[in-house]
Amino acid sequence: MNYNYNTEPVVNTTGGTGKLRVRVDLGNAASPAGGARVRVTDPENGRTEEELVTDGEGLTPEIELAAPPYEYSQEYGNPRPFNQYDLEVELEGTDGALIENVQIYPDAAAEQRVTLSPRSPDEVVIPYPALWGDFPPKIPEAEVKPLPFPDGTAVLPEPVVPSVIIVHAGRPSDSSAPNYTVNFRDYIANVASSEIYATWPRETIKANVYAILSFTLNRVYTEWYRSRGYGFTITNSTAYDQSFTYGRTLYKEITSVVNEVFTTYISRPGLNQPLFTQYCDGRRVNRAGWLSQWGSKELGDRGFSALNILKNYYGGNIVLRQAARVEGVPSSYPGLLTRGSRGSGVRTLQNQLNVVSRSYPSIARLSVDGIFGPATERSVREFQRIFGLAVDGKVGPATWYELSRVYTAVAGLA
Repeated sequence: MNYNYNTEPVVNTTGGTGKLRVRVDLGNAASPAGGARVRVTDPENGRTEEELVTDGEGLTPEIELAAPPYEYSQEYGNPRPFNQYDLEVELEGTDGALIENVQIYPDAAAEQRVTLSPRSPDEVVIPYPALWGDFPPKIPEAEVKPLPFPDGTAVLPEPVVPSVIIVHAGRPSDSSAPNYTVNFRDYIANVASSEIYATWPRETIKANVYAILSFTLNRVYTEWYRSRGYGFTITNSTAYDQSFTYGRTLYKEITSVVNEVFTTYISRPGLNQPLFTQYCDGRRVNRAGWLSQWGSKELGDRGFSALNILKNYYGGNIVLRQAARVEGVPSSYPGLLTRGSRGSGVRTLQNQLNVVSRSYPSIARLSVDGIFGPATERSVREFQRIFGLAVDGKVGPATWYELSRVYTAVAGLA
């Protein structure tokens, strides 16, 4: 697990309100856990705040919980900007789960995912985010890496987005630390939720997500750890890589950005590999050529776009590129699908929705006719509602790739 938890109890405060929705499954997205009982308590006094039951999609209702004042997360040095709550999850036939220190920010929508599986820890302790906790600073590295093979070529001719990331929960040399296999987008959202605050401007969040993506894809593309004999992609040690905690609470304000841009990375003209985009908090640690997290927040407040925030730190000649492909998806994204669309992309969409409806019966089954009509739009909207996407009835990249992930899980179960 994390070698530095930074979870000392601090009294919860009032002044703001945040939202929480809990998702419970029995191993993966193919098996939502309906009827699970969820108790939300204040760890300071043990008081029960809410008692909830998951529906057939494994979801609780979205609830509101007390949070600190919004201003606490807007400047460095303020009191703790989040409240912490514990979740106890019970379901007949399982060992249940305990999630400690779920962090709730004001004006932010949190989703806590809980997996009731013998392969998953039945107790998760969420550490403070990196901006609040005491984590070791990053050891500097070159932003462009020599490739690991003697002939100077990588395994792939250009960067691709992997389907999963294997995260080593400790320093690279700590052989006792566990490895976690994590969906790529979930990994990026977890790191962003660990590194920055969900209350920051959207362009600031986007700039930080681009940096996290490029950092990660550099590790993937250069096979940084595997070329050194390790069996993982990246670590969760902030001295070497990025903060990650198995089971950490995610935030809609962050996941929506990740879903929008997860195939994008930062590079330079004439360079094939993603830049190794190092960053720091900008207060306790500040380095030239690294993104400052607090500094990026200030630039976002001033109306800077995500690209201009990045150029402020990494230089004016950086470019944003799209990965060659996304691994592990049955079909590549065909472009925007919406009411009135026709063709093979719509047929694929309808077929995948029908398969997913086996596990999520509130998604109505469709005629696979290749015509995006009202019934297809209703099923898309229901899928988007269940999986926390923008409910607009349109199939952009975020909906397409999330549907691909769930479809693969449900089809594999069958």
